Amino acid sequence: MINEKSIKNYLSGIFGSEARYVHIEKLGAGVQGAGFLIEIQTPEGKRQYVIKGLFPEGLEHDYPADRAGVFLLDLDEFGRLPRHVRAVDVLSEMEDGSIKSIGGGREYYLLMERAEGRHYFHDLASFAGKEKLDTSDIIKVQSMASYLAKIHAVKKDSRHLHWRKVRDTIGHGECLMGVFDMYPDNTLSYSDMAEIEKKCVDWRARLKPKFRRLCQVHGDFHPGNIWFRGPGDFILLDRSRGPWGDAADDVTALTINYIFFSINHFGKLQGPYEEALRLFYDKYFNESGDMELFSVVAPFYAFRGAVVANPVFYAEVTRENRRKIFNFIHGVLDDERFHIEKVNEYIKTGAKGPR
Repeated sequence: MINEKSIKNYLSGIFGSEARYVHIEKLGAGVQGAGFLIEIQTPEGKRQYVIKGLFPEGLEHDYPADRAGVFLLDLDEFGRLPRHVRAVDVLSEMEDGSIKSIGGGREYYLLMERAEGRHYFHDLASFAGKEKLDTSDIIKVQSMASYLAKIHAVKKDSRHLHWRKVRDTIGHGECLMGVFDMYPDNTLSYSDMAEIEKKCVDWRARLKPKFRRLCQVHGDFHPGNIWFRGPGDFILLDRSRGPWGDAADDVTALTINYIFFSINHFGKLQGPYEEALRLFYDKYFNESGDMELFSVVAPFYAFRGAVVANPVFYAEVTRENRRKIFNFIHGVLDDERFHIEKVNEYIKTGAKGPR
Protein backbone atom coordinates (compact mmCIF):
# COMPACT_ATOMS: atom_id res chain seq x y z
CA MET A 1 0.00 0.00 0.00
CA ILE A 2 1.26 3.49 -0.78
CA ASN A 3 1.73 6.19 1.85
CA GLU A 4 -1.50 8.25 1.62
CA LYS A 5 -0.37 11.02 3.94
CA SER A 6 2.86 11.64 2.05
CA ILE A 7 1.07 11.52 -1.31
CA LYS A 8 -1.41 14.11 -0.04
CA ASN A 9 1.40 16.41 1.09
CA TYR A 10 3.16 16.05 -2.27
CA LEU A 11 -0.01 16.86 -4.22
CA SER A 12 -0.73 19.87 -2.02
CA GLY A 13 2.65 21.23 -2.97
CA ILE A 14 1.78 20.92 -6.66
CA PHE A 15 -1.81 22.16 -6.66
CA GLY A 16 -1.59 24.62 -3.76
CA SER A 17 -3.52 24.98 -0.53
CA GLU A 18 -6.84 25.45 -2.30
CA ALA A 19 -6.74 21.92 -3.68
CA ARG A 20 -8.65 19.42 -1.56
CA TYR A 21 -7.56 15.82 -1.38
CA VAL A 22 -10.57 13.55 -2.03
CA HIS A 23 -9.55 9.92 -1.81
CA ILE A 24 -7.20 7.19 -2.95
CA GLU A 25 -8.19 3.68 -3.89
CA LYS A 26 -6.51 0.66 -5.39
CA LEU A 27 -7.45 0.05 -9.00
CA GLY A 28 -5.95 -3.40 -9.30
CA ALA A 29 -2.76 -5.38 -9.64
CA GLY A 30 -1.05 -7.26 -12.42
CA VAL A 31 2.05 -9.39 -12.78
CA GLN A 32 4.46 -6.46 -12.47
CA GLY A 33 2.77 -4.12 -10.02
CA ALA A 34 -0.34 -2.31 -8.77
CA GLY A 35 -2.15 0.93 -9.61
CA PHE A 36 -3.94 3.42 -7.37
CA LEU A 37 -6.51 6.07 -8.29
CA ILE A 38 -5.98 9.55 -6.83
CA GLU A 39 -8.84 12.09 -6.93
CA ILE A 40 -8.25 15.78 -6.09
CA GLN A 41 -10.83 18.56 -5.97
CA THR A 42 -9.36 21.84 -7.26
CA PRO A 43 -11.00 25.24 -7.92
CA GLU A 44 -11.06 24.24 -11.58
CA GLY A 45 -12.79 20.93 -10.86
CA LYS A 46 -11.98 17.35 -10.04
CA ARG A 47 -8.64 15.96 -11.26
CA GLN A 48 -7.85 12.25 -11.46
CA TYR A 49 -4.43 10.62 -11.55
CA VAL A 50 -3.06 7.12 -11.26
CA ILE A 51 0.00 6.14 -9.23
CA LYS A 52 1.73 2.92 -10.24
CA GLY A 53 4.11 0.82 -8.18
CA LEU A 54 6.19 -2.21 -9.17
CA PHE A 55 6.54 -5.39 -7.14
CA PRO A 56 10.09 -5.72 -5.80
CA GLU A 57 10.96 -9.27 -6.90
CA GLY A 58 11.59 -10.76 -10.31
CA LEU A 59 11.50 -9.25 -13.80
CA GLU A 60 14.67 -7.27 -12.89
CA HIS A 61 12.72 -5.06 -10.48
CA ASP A 62 14.54 -6.43 -7.43
CA TYR A 63 16.34 -3.25 -6.35
CA PRO A 64 14.89 0.27 -5.89
CA ALA A 65 17.21 1.54 -8.63
CA ASP A 66 15.65 -0.97 -11.06
CA ARG A 67 12.19 0.36 -10.38
CA ALA A 68 13.36 3.98 -10.58
CA GLY A 69 14.92 3.24 -13.95
CA VAL A 70 11.66 1.84 -15.31
CA PHE A 71 9.69 4.89 -14.22
CA LEU A 72 12.25 7.43 -15.43
CA LEU A 73 12.11 5.83 -18.86
CA ASP A 74 8.30 5.93 -18.71
CA LEU A 75 8.40 9.62 -17.85
CA ASP A 76 10.61 10.31 -20.87
CA GLU A 77 8.74 8.19 -23.39
CA PHE A 78 5.02 8.07 -22.60
CA GLY A 79 4.44 11.53 -24.06
CA ARG A 80 6.44 10.85 -27.22
CA LEU A 81 4.03 8.25 -28.57
CA PRO A 82 0.79 9.48 -30.19
CA ARG A 83 -2.37 8.66 -28.21
CA HIS A 84 -0.40 7.41 -25.20
CA VAL A 85 -1.38 8.51 -21.69
CA ARG A 86 0.99 11.16 -20.34
CA ALA A 87 3.33 10.54 -17.39
CA VAL A 88 3.46 13.48 -14.97
CA ASP A 89 6.34 12.76 -12.58
CA VAL A 90 8.43 10.08 -10.87
CA LEU A 91 8.03 9.99 -7.09
CA SER A 92 10.46 8.70 -4.50
CA GLU A 93 9.45 7.61 -1.01
CA MET A 94 12.22 8.43 1.45
CA GLU A 95 13.23 6.59 4.62
CA ASP A 96 11.11 8.95 6.74
CA GLY A 97 8.04 8.29 4.58
CA SER A 98 8.11 11.62 2.78
CA ILE A 99 7.57 11.83 -0.98
CA LYS A 100 9.68 13.87 -3.38
CA SER A 101 10.05 14.18 -7.12
CA ILE A 102 13.05 12.75 -8.97
CA GLY A 103 11.56 13.21 -12.42
CA GLY A 104 12.46 15.64 -15.14
CA GLY A 105 16.22 15.17 -15.14
CA ARG A 106 18.09 14.86 -18.41
CA GLU A 107 21.08 13.21 -16.76
CA TYR A 108 21.99 11.88 -13.31
CA TYR A 109 25.26 11.93 -11.38
CA LEU A 110 26.78 10.18 -8.39
CA LEU A 111 28.73 12.13 -5.77
CA MET A 112 31.07 10.01 -3.66
CA GLU A 113 34.21 10.12 -1.56
CA ARG A 114 37.66 10.16 -3.11
CA ALA A 115 39.74 6.97 -2.80
CA GLU A 116 43.38 7.16 -1.71
CA GLY A 117 46.05 4.63 -2.63
CA ARG A 118 47.25 2.73 -5.73
CA HIS A 119 45.06 0.38 -7.70
CA TYR A 120 46.05 -3.27 -7.95
CA PHE A 121 46.94 -3.05 -11.65
CA HIS A 122 50.30 -1.59 -10.51
CA ASP A 123 51.06 -4.78 -8.60
CA LEU A 124 49.99 -7.03 -11.46
CA ALA A 125 52.29 -5.22 -13.87
CA SER A 126 55.20 -5.55 -11.44
CA PHE A 127 54.91 -9.35 -11.24
CA ALA A 128 56.45 -9.66 -14.71
CA GLY A 129 59.83 -8.56 -13.39
CA LYS A 130 59.90 -10.91 -10.39
CA GLU A 131 60.88 -14.53 -9.99
CA LYS A 132 58.39 -14.99 -7.17
CA LEU A 133 55.98 -13.03 -5.03
CA ASP A 134 57.48 -10.93 -2.26
CA THR A 135 56.02 -10.57 1.23
CA SER A 136 53.92 -7.53 0.33
CA ASP A 137 52.46 -9.34 -2.71
CA ILE A 138 51.52 -12.34 -0.59
CA ILE A 139 49.83 -10.19 2.05
CA LYS A 140 47.81 -8.39 -0.62
CA VAL A 141 46.62 -11.59 -2.29
CA GLN A 142 45.67 -13.14 1.03
CA SER A 143 43.92 -9.99 2.24
CA MET A 144 41.72 -9.90 -0.87
CA ALA A 145 40.90 -13.60 -0.55
CA SER A 146 40.02 -13.18 3.13
CA TYR A 147 37.88 -10.15 2.43
CA LEU A 148 35.87 -11.98 -0.24
CA ALA A 149 35.44 -15.04 1.96
CA LYS A 150 34.08 -12.78 4.68
CA ILE A 151 31.54 -10.87 2.58
CA HIS A 152 30.49 -14.06 0.75
CA ALA A 153 29.62 -15.63 4.10
CA VAL A 154 26.57 -13.34 4.23
CA LYS A 155 23.81 -15.36 2.56
CA LYS A 156 20.32 -14.60 1.26
CA ASP A 157 17.51 -16.98 0.37
CA SER A 158 16.26 -15.88 -3.05
CA ARG A 159 16.48 -18.06 -6.10
CA HIS A 160 15.27 -15.13 -8.24
CA LEU A 161 18.31 -13.01 -7.36
CA HIS A 162 20.73 -15.87 -7.97
CA TRP A 163 19.13 -16.64 -11.32
CA ARG A 164 19.26 -12.94 -12.14
CA LYS A 165 23.00 -12.78 -11.45
CA VAL A 166 23.65 -15.73 -13.76
CA ARG A 167 21.29 -14.31 -16.40
CA ASP A 168 22.87 -10.86 -16.16
CA THR A 169 26.36 -12.33 -16.45
CA ILE A 170 25.41 -13.72 -19.83
CA GLY A 171 22.89 -11.22 -21.21
CA HIS A 172 23.26 -7.86 -19.45
CA GLY A 173 24.49 -4.93 -21.53
CA GLU A 174 27.49 -4.53 -19.22
CA CYS A 175 28.31 -8.25 -19.22
CA LEU A 176 29.14 -10.97 -21.76
CA MET A 177 26.78 -10.14 -24.64
CA GLY A 178 27.09 -6.40 -24.14
CA VAL A 179 30.89 -6.61 -24.08
CA PHE A 180 30.87 -8.67 -27.28
CA ASP A 181 28.67 -6.04 -28.90
CA MET A 182 31.45 -3.51 -28.26
CA TYR A 183 34.07 -5.53 -30.14
CA PRO A 184 35.50 -3.83 -33.21
CA ASP A 185 34.86 -5.68 -36.47
CA ASN A 186 37.24 -8.54 -37.26
CA THR A 187 38.16 -9.12 -33.62
CA LEU A 188 35.96 -12.20 -33.30
CA SER A 189 33.34 -13.41 -35.75
CA TYR A 190 29.67 -13.20 -34.83
CA SER A 191 29.41 -16.98 -35.03
CA ASP A 192 32.35 -17.38 -32.63
CA MET A 193 30.72 -14.95 -30.21
CA ALA A 194 27.45 -16.86 -30.48
CA GLU A 195 29.23 -20.14 -29.77
CA ILE A 196 30.52 -18.78 -26.47
CA GLU A 197 27.13 -17.26 -25.63
CA LYS A 198 25.32 -20.54 -26.31
CA LYS A 199 27.72 -22.47 -24.13
CA CYS A 200 27.03 -19.98 -21.33
CA VAL A 201 23.28 -20.48 -21.75
CA ASP A 202 23.84 -24.21 -21.30
CA TRP A 203 25.78 -23.43 -18.13
CA ARG A 204 22.87 -21.32 -16.92
CA ALA A 205 20.68 -24.43 -16.88
CA ARG A 206 23.32 -26.24 -14.83
CA LEU A 207 23.59 -23.41 -12.31
CA LYS A 208 19.87 -22.79 -11.74
CA PRO A 209 19.55 -25.56 -9.11
CA LYS A 210 22.44 -23.98 -7.18
CA PHE A 211 20.47 -20.89 -6.13
CA ARG A 212 21.34 -21.43 -2.48
CA ARG A 213 24.80 -20.12 -3.34
CA LEU A 214 23.38 -16.59 -3.31
CA CYS A 215 25.54 -14.34 -1.18
CA GLN A 216 26.69 -10.78 -0.67
CA VAL A 217 29.01 -9.64 -3.47
CA HIS A 218 30.92 -6.58 -4.62
CA GLY A 219 29.91 -7.21 -8.22
CA ASP A 220 32.95 -5.78 -10.04
CA PHE A 221 35.97 -6.86 -7.98
CA HIS A 222 38.60 -6.11 -10.62
CA PRO A 223 42.04 -4.53 -10.01
CA GLY A 224 40.99 -1.02 -11.02
CA ASN A 225 38.41 -1.01 -8.24
CA ILE A 226 40.83 -2.24 -5.53
CA TRP A 227 43.07 0.53 -4.18
CA PHE A 228 45.78 -0.42 -1.68
CA ARG A 229 46.94 2.02 0.97
CA GLY A 230 49.27 -0.57 2.52
CA PRO A 231 49.96 -4.31 2.08
CA GLY A 232 46.82 -5.41 3.91
CA ASP A 233 44.82 -2.20 3.70
CA PHE A 234 42.65 -1.49 0.67
CA ILE A 235 39.51 0.44 -0.23
CA LEU A 236 37.01 -0.50 -2.94
CA LEU A 237 35.28 1.45 -5.69
CA ASP A 238 32.25 0.96 -7.94
CA ARG A 239 30.19 -1.85 -6.48
CA SER A 240 28.03 -2.87 -9.45
CA ARG A 241 24.90 -4.69 -10.56
CA GLY A 242 23.32 -5.33 -7.19
CA PRO A 243 24.50 -6.48 -3.76
CA TRP A 244 23.62 -10.18 -4.20
CA GLY A 245 25.04 -12.79 -6.52
CA ASP A 246 27.33 -15.80 -6.73
CA ALA A 247 30.76 -15.74 -5.13
CA ALA A 248 32.14 -16.84 -8.50
CA ASP A 249 31.46 -13.35 -9.87
CA ASP A 250 33.89 -11.62 -7.51
CA VAL A 251 36.46 -14.41 -7.56
CA THR A 252 36.71 -14.53 -11.35
CA ALA A 253 36.72 -10.73 -11.68
CA LEU A 254 40.04 -10.72 -9.81
CA THR A 255 41.67 -14.01 -10.76
CA ILE A 256 41.17 -13.67 -14.53
CA ASN A 257 43.82 -10.96 -14.28
CA TYR A 258 46.53 -13.33 -13.03
CA ILE A 259 45.88 -15.43 -16.13
CA PHE A 260 45.52 -12.45 -18.46
CA PHE A 261 48.68 -10.65 -17.34
CA SER A 262 50.67 -13.87 -17.50
CA ILE A 263 49.48 -14.56 -21.05
CA ASN A 264 50.48 -11.03 -22.06
CA HIS A 265 53.98 -11.34 -20.59
CA PHE A 266 54.80 -15.02 -20.98
CA GLY A 267 52.20 -16.51 -23.34
CA LYS A 268 51.04 -18.85 -20.59
CA LEU A 269 50.39 -19.04 -16.85
CA GLN A 270 53.68 -19.14 -14.96
CA GLY A 271 55.87 -17.48 -12.36
CA PRO A 272 54.41 -15.02 -9.84
CA TYR A 273 51.07 -14.99 -11.69
CA GLU A 274 50.58 -18.72 -11.23
CA GLU A 275 51.80 -18.42 -7.65
CA ALA A 276 49.28 -15.64 -6.95
CA LEU A 277 46.43 -17.60 -8.53
CA ARG A 278 47.13 -20.68 -6.43
CA LEU A 279 47.73 -18.61 -3.29
CA PHE A 280 44.44 -16.77 -3.73
CA TYR A 281 42.40 -19.95 -4.16
CA ASP A 282 44.16 -21.75 -1.29
CA LYS A 283 43.40 -18.87 1.07
CA TYR A 284 39.85 -18.41 -0.22
CA PHE A 285 38.94 -22.09 0.08
CA ASN A 286 40.49 -22.31 3.53
CA GLU A 287 38.37 -19.43 4.82
CA SER A 288 35.16 -19.86 2.82
CA GLY A 289 34.90 -23.65 2.64
CA ASP A 290 33.26 -23.19 -0.77
CA MET A 291 34.55 -26.33 -2.45
CA GLU A 292 31.73 -26.13 -5.01
CA LEU A 293 33.19 -22.95 -6.52
CA PHE A 294 35.19 -24.62 -9.29
CA SER A 295 31.99 -26.30 -10.49
CA VAL A 296 30.27 -22.96 -11.18
CA VAL A 297 32.95 -20.47 -12.32
CA ALA A 298 32.84 -21.26 -16.06
CA PRO A 299 30.32 -18.66 -17.34
CA PHE A 300 31.78 -16.03 -15.02
CA TYR A 301 35.27 -16.68 -16.42
CA ALA A 302 33.76 -16.46 -19.92
CA PHE A 303 32.42 -12.98 -19.18
CA ARG A 304 35.66 -11.78 -17.59
CA GLY A 305 37.68 -13.34 -20.39
CA ALA A 306 35.59 -11.45 -22.93
CA VAL A 307 36.38 -8.24 -21.04
CA VAL A 308 40.17 -8.64 -21.04
CA ALA A 309 40.13 -9.78 -24.69
CA ASN A 310 38.23 -6.67 -25.78
CA PRO A 311 40.48 -4.34 -27.85
CA VAL A 312 38.39 -1.37 -26.71
CA PHE A 313 39.60 -1.98 -23.15
CA TYR A 314 43.04 -3.51 -23.84
CA ALA A 315 44.27 -2.38 -27.24
CA GLU A 316 47.85 -3.51 -26.56
CA VAL A 317 47.00 -7.23 -26.49
CA THR A 318 48.41 -9.03 -29.52
CA ARG A 319 46.16 -11.05 -31.81
CA GLU A 320 47.95 -14.24 -30.74
CA ASN A 321 47.44 -13.55 -27.04
CA ARG A 322 43.82 -12.55 -27.63
CA ARG A 323 43.30 -15.93 -29.29
CA LYS A 324 44.79 -17.61 -26.23
CA ILE A 325 42.23 -15.85 -24.06
CA PHE A 326 39.42 -17.14 -26.27
CA ASN A 327 40.98 -20.61 -26.03
CA PHE A 328 40.89 -20.26 -22.25
CA ILE A 329 37.20 -19.29 -22.37
CA HIS A 330 36.30 -22.34 -24.47
CA GLY A 331 38.45 -24.63 -22.37
CA VAL A 332 36.77 -23.60 -19.14
CA LEU A 333 33.26 -23.73 -20.64
CA ASP A 334 33.86 -27.20 -22.10
CA ASP A 335 35.28 -28.67 -18.90
CA GLU A 336 33.00 -30.10 -16.23
CA ARG A 337 34.98 -28.31 -13.54
CA PHE A 338 37.68 -25.65 -13.54
CA HIS A 339 41.19 -26.96 -12.79
CA ILE A 340 44.11 -24.64 -12.08
CA GLU A 341 46.56 -27.30 -13.27
CA LYS A 342 44.80 -27.31 -16.67
CA VAL A 343 44.93 -23.54 -17.28
CA ASN A 344 47.83 -23.81 -19.71
CA GLU A 345 46.04 -26.61 -21.51
CA TYR A 346 42.99 -24.36 -21.84
CA ILE A 347 45.20 -21.53 -23.11
CA LYS A 348 46.98 -23.68 -25.66
CA THR A 349 44.12 -25.53 -27.31
CA GLY A 350 40.84 -24.66 -25.64
CA ALA A 351 38.80 -27.85 -25.59
CA LYS A 352 38.61 -28.71 -29.27
CA GLY A 353 42.14 -28.28 -30.57
CA PRO A 354 43.95 -25.20 -31.92
CA ARG A 355 41.84 -22.12 -32.60
